Amino acid sequence: MIERILPPGVATAAAYDDPPEAVLLPEEEAAVARAVEKRRLEFTTVRWCARRALAELGVPHAPITRGERGAPRWPDGVVGSMTHCDGYRAAAVARAGEMWALGIDAEPHAPLPGGVLRTIAREEELPLLDGLRRTSPDVHWDRLLFCAKEAVYKAWFPVTGRWLGFEDAALILDPGGTFTARLLVRDSPFAGFKGRWTAGDGLITTAIAVPPRA
Repeated sequence: MIERILPPGVATAAAYDDPPEAVLLPEEEAAVARAVEKRRLEFTTVRWCARRALAELGVPHAPITRGERGAPRWPDGVVGSMTHCDGYRAAAVARAGEMWALGIDAEPHAPLPGGVLRTIAREEELPLLDGLRRTSPDVHWDRLLFCAKEAVYKAWFPVTGRWLGFEDAALILDPGGTFTARLLVRDSPFAGFKGRWTAGDGLITTAIAVPPRA
């Protein structure tokens, strides 16, 4: 699904299960040495997806270890993002000269658990969600807001190395499959982000692709 909402120049790979051929490289093993089986499978398969996407760019097989706050460490000259949820794992990568930042996320297309929306939404976003629910009730807009904010963070953090809370981005979701994010932090290298979203097959996916600075 993620490939539908990313521009040319971004290579993607996805999986809907955990195939036996998906294995970790030795350098990656330590990160999940004590993890439960579910976590280990997610970690393994999403890296298998990432290596398949990197191969499309002609990047040699390489470990993708965890950096600060768990962000993936990509090979030199590459930007990328990964995501996993129940029934879906995906990675997106691009040459650093073709994209400045990437952020992708996938979530089950279902309502957020009770009480979660108030922890991730800004006050001004709530009436917008109410309007979207009335006009397009087939979309779980609360989950889409969460998914889009996750993509915002994934695009933001590798460039800045700084935390960005849910309250630090004000989003507008469009029923046509796009969204915008206004960043509310000082000294941001980005004025904001434009992203795309899609829903289907029980999933919501979001993607942000930031072109190089002029």
